Amino acid sequence: MASSHKALIGLALLAAGCASRPALVDGIEKPFAAAGDAARGREVFVSREGGHCVLCHAVPGVAVAGDIGPPLGGIGSRYTPAQLRLRVADMPGWRPSVAMPSFHRTEGLNRVAAEFRGKTALSGQQVEDVVAWLTTLK
Repeated sequence: MASSHKALIGLALLAAGCASRPALVDGIEKPFAAAGDAARGREVFVSREGGHCVLCHAVPGVAVAGDIGPPLGGIGSRYTPAQLRLRVADMPGWRPSVAMPSFHRTEGLNRVAAEFRGKTALSGQQVEDVVAWLTTLK
């Protein structure tokens, strides 16, 4: 992952006040790849080879749905693309207590099989595709 994205995903120092007191950055403004395609994003979301997000999340219009994560109906109205990008790319980096895996981070992970070390679960383009699809869920 590019160092600029790592900085955005990680902690940011407060602009005012104590420089040693961190605040969470709630979004990744810069896309990881070209503009996302919503149709491909839906496929990544439901695909076993993709994110397989349906194991945990319910979404209107998708028959298979899990209930571990929050339902995502209307998420495109509640979050900006930058906020969605952060949540798809590295939710545990932003909120460590969640059960959601990191899909686009390679460093600082635990219990990663040797053949997957240094590899992201989703490519930058797949992240952008999922973000494009999630923004359609109004």
